[in-house]
Amino acid sequence: MNGALQDPVIEIAYIVAVTLFILSLKWLSSPATARRGVQAGEVGMLIAILATLLYRGIVSYEWIIFGLVVGSLIGIPLGLVQMTAVPQRTALSHAFGAFATALVGTAEFYLRTPNISAFVMSALSIEIILGSLTFTASLMAAGKLQEVLPQRPITYKGQNFVNLGILLLAVLIAVYLVNNPGATWLFPLLIVIPLIFGVLLIVPIGGADMPTVISLLNSYAGLSAAAMGFVLKSKLLIVAGALDGSSGFILSVIMSRAMNRSFTNVLFGAFGQVQESSAKAAEGTVRSATPEEAAGILEAANSVMVVPGYGMAVAQAQHKVREFYDALTKRGIDVKFAIHPVAGRMPGHMNVLLAEADVPYDRLIEMDDANSDFPQVDVALVIGANDVTNPAARHDKNSPIYGMPILEVDKARTVMVIKRGMSPGFAGIENELYYLDKTLMIFGDAKSVVGALVRELSGGHEH
Repeated sequence: MNGALQDPVIEIAYIVAVTLFILSLKWLSSPATARRGVQAGEVGMLIAILATLLYRGIVSYEWIIFGLVVGSLIGIPLGLVQMTAVPQRTALSHAFGAFATALVGTAEFYLRTPNISAFVMSALSIEIILGSLTFTASLMAAGKLQEVLPQRPITYKGQNFVNLGILLLAVLIAVYLVNNPGATWLFPLLIVIPLIFGVLLIVPIGGADMPTVISLLNSYAGLSAAAMGFVLKSKLLIVAGALDGSSGFILSVIMSRAMNRSFTNVLFGAFGQVQESSAKAAEGTVRSATPEEAAGILEAANSVMVVPGYGMAVAQAQHKVREFYDALTKRGIDVKFAIHPVAGRMPGHMNVLLAEADVPYDRLIEMDDANSDFPQVDVALVIGANDVTNPAARHDKNSPIYGMPILEVDKARTVMVIKRGMSPGFAGIENELYYLDKTLMIFGDAKSVVGALVRELSGGHEH
């Protein structure tokens, strides 16, 4: 879409679309209004697409219809994935969006060369660099989340210097093209080098950092779209891209603070490596319990705090957890859910899973509020959460997670942990929580164990 829009109806439609985008972000910030936020975003996007299609500068509707059909054939199956696969599906969405901006930027370069102003070439370079690196980085992130790629960081000596050197090379090529846009022979490198950088960017990052990485890649994709807006002179793209980029960046800041880490540490720290010497291994005796024994303790409790983690997501145990909640509340037991900001593999992962199972929103408690409640909680039930419950974060200065805000489940009167085995979390260290005298380990698949607890609490009849 080249040139300024002249139809006031289309301009008004774009203003309405942008307003809906802003309201969507506002409403998405609260679980109570999140559904309305999604609907506002959908309507805003529909208005934006229809207004663009009505623009008289459209040359061929055949290709647009073809693109809509192909996109729908890809998008519908992606929208029907299991809730546990939402993180990798989100990463794929970032990849597709970034790939689209890189393709548009490539087309615009060859259509306009050599008559490209320095400003447009600068915006186009940003668009292509961010779009290309986000494309491959998002594919790598999706691969790690789907576990088709190693989740542990892969590092080598001097890796950060190599990565930064490659990125600097792409920037230098962009600077040269801004001053010499006719050097078309150099342009393919502006695409290929960021594609390589995107792969190398994610390789040293472990699975524990995926929530921050996904939100950061979302920011890159948004900024790429905003740059494309400057190239195409589209106010809508500029505003929508800026909203996407800024919200993703702010979310990344929140995620980093939740782990008490900086952006540079996330991107270059290789968090997730097995720590063999940096942290002292936890020592002590592990006490295990059967679901029957655990149910007996739960029956005598007045308050229970459930702490969901990635183990719940992998086992797809959220619906059993809802049945567990129902079984306890029928007995008059107060049940809440403590949500850590980086639990799972994407921002809000636990909230999404519990919402799918119709767990009441007002039962989901944020970390700070949950930590003030734990000393009064009779039983804290941890379902597959590891590093976000490790007391070492409070006192062990040699621990890689030292300083990271955690859910202080160890302050509850009794702690139960549902876990497949004693393998460490993504930080690669033992969890001190498992060796406390007040902790009972219930080994097994989360869905099976919670199902067994429900049967015991329901008098042998599972609903």
